[in-house]
Amino acid sequence: MIRAGIIGATGYAGGELVRLLSGHKNVEIKWFGSKSYIDKKYAEVYRNMFEIVDDVCLDDNIGELAKQVDVIFTATPQGYLASILTEEILSQVKIVDLSADYRLKDVKVYEEWYKIEHKSPEFIKEAVYGLCEINRDKVKGARLIANPGCYTTCSILTAYPLVKEGLIDADSIIIDAKSGTSGAGRGAKVPNLFCEVNENIKAYGVTTHRHTPEIEEQLGYAAGKEIKVNFTPHLVPMNRGILVTEYASLIKRAGEDGVMKYPSYEQVKAAYDKYYAKEKFVRVLEKDVCPETKWVEGSNYVDVNFKIDERTGRIIMMGALDNLVKGAAGQAVQNMNLLFGQKESEGLELVPMFP
Repeated sequence: MIRAGIIGATGYAGGELVRLLSGHKNVEIKWFGSKSYIDKKYAEVYRNMFEIVDDVCLDDNIGELAKQVDVIFTATPQGYLASILTEEILSQVKIVDLSADYRLKDVKVYEEWYKIEHKSPEFIKEAVYGLCEINRDKVKGARLIANPGCYTTCSILTAYPLVKEGLIDADSIIIDAKSGTSGAGRGAKVPNLFCEVNENIKAYGVTTHRHTPEIEEQLGYAAGKEIKVNFTPHLVPMNRGILVTEYASLIKRAGEDGVMKYPSYEQVKAAYDKYYAKEKFVRVLEKDVCPETKWVEGSNYVDVNFKIDERTGRIIMMGALDNLVKGAAGQAVQNMNLLFGQKESEGLELVPMFP
């Protein structure tokens, strides 16, 4: 039995971790950490856990709590884990961090985009970027997992096969992304009030969103070079979901007749199948079927597809996922399963909810 602890258990991602781990046959949640609700019963914070979770919330004294568990999930704001992580802690417990503290390998890039000083850069090199479909083997032997976020997971997985196979110009990628409001967290913020969000859609973080360098870094590894992308997120009035629409220029290749041609549908589909045909949680949809958030809600699936625009020589790639599951907690559980030699899909074989 894997003993788990959750710091930030009362945020949206933390709450989703509790829901998923409660249904995992090989996990016991030993404690629920929450600065905001110390000594309050967890089921009073999330009433869906009434008569399911009887524990009270504890302070987040990670040094002491680490001694009681095998893995700690930190569903906390940027900067928290970096400010408290020590070699002593990492020698006792594995950590799956849902923040961005260890996702970027260049500490200067992290500090530039997140506007905070990184307090423990000595752990950045060993941290493994926990996008399981790409870094599965590295995850298995890690102590510290940098769990990717929702925008980045969807954006990277949607374009990865075509970047990796050199079918598109990676520097031409433009990402239009839309998220439900739970992606902004549970804290009270005026821009997220019902009257601000309802009947509205708005772009934010235009040219400055801090997930941009993360997408560039990971797709850059696939491309074998540094790349730059345009990434623009939008807030939409729904609870859950990420939808990305990505545009890129196709690269012409010589056909059997020697004529330079854009890749065909069959060639692009073959690239997606090469990387995802055996992946449990990435579903490449049938031709002309566009991903929709409602068909992945409440699940760990990512739905992807594409459409070639022969008129312009560009391709439109599309992806959808649940930002709280595959975009956060589900991915964290997937990483935990790999860390402890569990079946990768254990606790995650959730049929998407509808309606």
